[in-house]
Amino acid sequence: MLRLYDTRRRAVVPFRPRSGATTLYVCGITPYDTTHLGHARTFLVFDVLVRHLEARGTTVRYAQNVTDIDESILQRAARDGVSWRDLGRREERAFLADMRRLGWRKPDVMPHATRELAAMRLMIEALLRKGCAYEIEGGVYFDTSHARHYGELSRFPVARMRRILAAQDDAALDDPERRHPIDFALWRRVPSGPTWPSRFGRGRPGWHIECSAMSLRHLGPRIDIHGGGSDLVYPHHENEIAQSECATGRRPFVGWWMHTGPVRLEAEKMSKSLGNMIFVRTALETSTRQALRLYLLDRHYRRPFDHDEAELVRAGERAVALAESLGRGAVGPIGRDAATREVLAALDDDLDTRAAIRALEHMSRRTAASAQPSLRYVARNVLGVL
Repeated sequence: MLRLYDTRRRAVVPFRPRSGATTLYVCGITPYDTTHLGHARTFLVFDVLVRHLEARGTTVRYAQNVTDIDESILQRAARDGVSWRDLGRREERAFLADMRRLGWRKPDVMPHATRELAAMRLMIEALLRKGCAYEIEGGVYFDTSHARHYGELSRFPVARMRRILAAQDDAALDDPERRHPIDFALWRRVPSGPTWPSRFGRGRPGWHIECSAMSLRHLGPRIDIHGGGSDLVYPHHENEIAQSECATGRRPFVGWWMHTGPVRLEAEKMSKSLGNMIFVRTALETSTRQALRLYLLDRHYRRPFDHDEAELVRAGERAVALAESLGRGAVGPIGRDAATREVLAALDDDLDTRAAIRALEHMSRRTAASAQPSLRYVARNVLGVL
């Protein structure tokens, strides 16, 4: 049985989807400077999860958004003197090309924030009707005092929440007249930049309402798995829970919250704001898809990952050795041999890709020829390292 760590419960729990099809929502890119190894690691983790579920015969409905309107995009476009739309489209094309080169299983749907405004306005209306939101001069804000379980995901004290909020790209736009410093914007009336009409006045949506509205429209009021980087636990995912559960009256909004650890460079989180990024396209100039996947998956997804060029070179050597030991021939079907069971058992244990890769390397050199087609299938179609 597949067991996954749920951030909300702080425990590894047997995974049981609510219905026949597993629903998965992963917070995607804000396309203004992509795709660094931190992005790639997160999306490859969920790529393997989907492949693993589908290899077990599970139907998966996978959505990953594109946040194509955001203060970060507007700030970068202004800095570079380009249209925010052109910047977003260019970087989204680059992201998709990078992920195709990594053998990504593309999500079933990739909703764009600017195309989902009607759904966001409907959700904001529902929150206002239920008394979970209020209007002030600066726009519409969510009233966190109406979310009885607010803080259960991050477990942060209010003081820490306020420090994190102060460092957000959109912090300067928050209305100082909101009822509480941790209340968050659902719709902002803004004096400049792109705006859209609404009965709340011309403006643009807050960041958090985008994902709640898109997941509701494409996956329903409750979803099985919601994923993203660990930096999204607060404020983004905490706020998604609050507004989604208030709007729909359904709890829990998410069955399993999965968060990937950051990729670091010289002990600092790899991020756009710090500018310390190693891009996928750069890494692929000297590495193969299989090697880069093996490298990024050779650490448990919840642990931080420290980038090491020597280890990336070594991953290339390991990928070649794995291909040689598995040899050529039929790929699949998945068998019930001991070697295959050991590799899949590692994935069933909270998606331990590191243990799965190590077991695959070990078993590929020692297993009987009859098991090789099954191992090739797992290596190519589940882990993507062959």
